[in-house]
Amino acid sequence: MENKKQLVLDAFNNKETGRVPVGFWFHHTKNQRLSAYELPEMREQNLSGNKNFFKKFNPDFVKIMSDGYFLEPKTSEFLRNVKSASDLYGLKPIDDNDKWILDQVSLVKELVSFFGGEVLSFYNIFAPLMSFKWSIENGDKKIAEFIKEDKYAVIYALDVISQNTQKLVKAVFSETKVDGIYLSVQSVQDISVGPDTYHEVVAPSELSILTLANSISRTNILHVCGYQGKRNNLENYKNYPAKVINFASVVEGVSLENGKKIFKDKAVIGGFDNTVDGVLYKGTKDEIQAETRRLLQNAGRKGIILGADCTVPPDIDIEHLEWVREAAK
Repeated sequence: MENKKQLVLDAFNNKETGRVPVGFWFHHTKNQRLSAYELPEMREQNLSGNKNFFKKFNPDFVKIMSDGYFLEPKTSEFLRNVKSASDLYGLKPIDDNDKWILDQVSLVKELVSFFGGEVLSFYNIFAPLMSFKWSIENGDKKIAEFIKEDKYAVIYALDVISQNTQKLVKAVFSETKVDGIYLSVQSVQDISVGPDTYHEVVAPSELSILTLANSISRTNILHVCGYQGKRNNLENYKNYPAKVINFASVVEGVSLENGKKIFKDKAVIGGFDNTVDGVLYKGTKDEIQAETRRLLQNAGRKGIILGADCTVPPDIDIEHLEWVREAAK
């Protein structure tokens, strides 16, 4: 019987593998921006969705989705009411035993138990900037304005959100058998926020989460999110201390092999377009497998995990993912 844990760990460590592993995932709820506290059924949708995907696809490893828990409710409500940057100094961290944390711990615990230790599992965590900008209308534009108004207020707010996230990370690691986190980051989609500003204002809140996660597990994944065509400066993240990088190769126009160069030969996940217009979604078996072989011919087979730019459409035919895995052997 194939040892999928060892297969994936070897790929993560740029070792020779019997086959190239694959990693795909999708959201299990209809509206991810809503909360399980607004729609309680989201929790069961998430649980059953993760379980059904595991049974149908028998994945090489699992990214446990955090649908229903993207935003911490009290923080999100506070941010929605902020009128000026100075208001951000009123944001306070949540308690260690906040319901938002406890509910996610129980979610992860149930799913990891269901997977039965057969595969490595990673919990999806959103970086503070993403939580911040999703909480407010025109988030990217508004954050850019707040930075111009008082960058230290934004740094303060991101640090508070990071504290909340670190409490979640600690609890998930200590109370479950999850193997790592999958930290999703994304640049401010505003040209006024360049690399220097990003490194000063945003990066500390992200690096503190990765530093904490790395103190517990050395197997954590960074996702540079290109969802719905969002663009990122990959150079912003080239020194982030994650074991593996999942970046939007198609959106960014950066091949897997060039991505490995940017990220200093770390293992990378991706290669396929994740939209309904991509070959993965609408292609024939021959087309999908031809693209699989093309990606591997160009990128090689060491430190490569075939996946997509981001989450794939929820109605994708699971057989399409299996065709990739078949061609990657």
